[in-house]
Amino acid sequence: MNIIIPMAGKGKRMRPHTLTVPKPLINVAGKPIVQKLVEDITKVCGEKVEEIAFIIGSDFGKEVEENLIKIAESQGAKGTICYQEKALGTAHAIMCAKDTIKGKTVVAFADTLFKADFVMDTNQEGVIWVQSIEDPSQFGVVKLNDAGVITDFVEKPTTFVSNLAIIGIYYFKDGENLKKELQYLLDNNITEKGEFQLTNALENMKLKGIAFTPGKVTEWLDCGNKDATVYTNQRVLEFDKGTPRLKGKNIVSENSVIIEPCYIGDNVVLKNAIVGPHASIGANCILTDTIIKNSIVQTNTKLSNTIIVNSMIGEGAELKGKGLDVSLSDYTTILF
Repeated sequence: MNIIIPMAGKGKRMRPHTLTVPKPLINVAGKPIVQKLVEDITKVCGEKVEEIAFIIGSDFGKEVEENLIKIAESQGAKGTICYQEKALGTAHAIMCAKDTIKGKTVVAFADTLFKADFVMDTNQEGVIWVQSIEDPSQFGVVKLNDAGVITDFVEKPTTFVSNLAIIGIYYFKDGENLKKELQYLLDNNITEKGEFQLTNALENMKLKGIAFTPGKVTEWLDCGNKDATVYTNQRVLEFDKGTPRLKGKNIVSENSVIIEPCYIGDNVVLKNAIVGPHASIGANCILTDTIIKNSIVQTNTKLSNTIIVNSMIGEGAELKGKGLDVSLSDYTTILF
């Protein structure tokens, strides 16, 4: 089994947080989004993962590449770094890792997390993971026949055709077949709105007799913008509630209260603070005379004399005084 993770996008909806770090490496509940995604996919695959290919921009830097390799190795897999120089669509992104598209293959786009209580049936020819949602108009959706096989792919339907939204995770029993169809799009310049799209390859495969079935998750979590990511942090903390990983080492707490569930990283100092529920505090942070809940704070940050709710605060930032609902980038200082 191989896993391909396209993650070369610039994450514009997550700015200012993606000005200094790629969106999939932003920490949620104490782990990078992409690490949590890889762990969850590995868990439901039910088979050994041999290789994980990460498709990134060439400007992500050596440190990012080393961290991604470590994520793959933590799952007992080989990590491979591939580059997408131009944003030319989902099909083009996947083909940047063409040497890894072989045998049983999972493709997972790194801006989504999920909860699933099943082991994937790898004997199926193809599985497209979906989630039932109230308003599917902003997503690609699938239609099913009476046998539960996917009959149609519809991108952002203007009229209702299905409430089963594609969440961006796909399984292919025959990776070589997928690669052939993707290459056909590139060779024949078959695009939608100027980009090469995976859905066109899926449609061609379906027309040639490949049966795709839906893989339904119990919860689908988006990390597309600040509010969605803060909510995802809340849900992941709920999933992991009570596990040892949520508490780091050498935590100093003076006259402070922690309301679970929370993530508290290593070497955090709390003085006259109330933390939680649903707060994630990165390593080496100092919180003084502060109340914080339903928020994400990255590493090496100082908060004092403030109340923080529904917020994201970057690495090395300093905030003193009222804040309430903020989205504060790395290494920023605000003193009221």
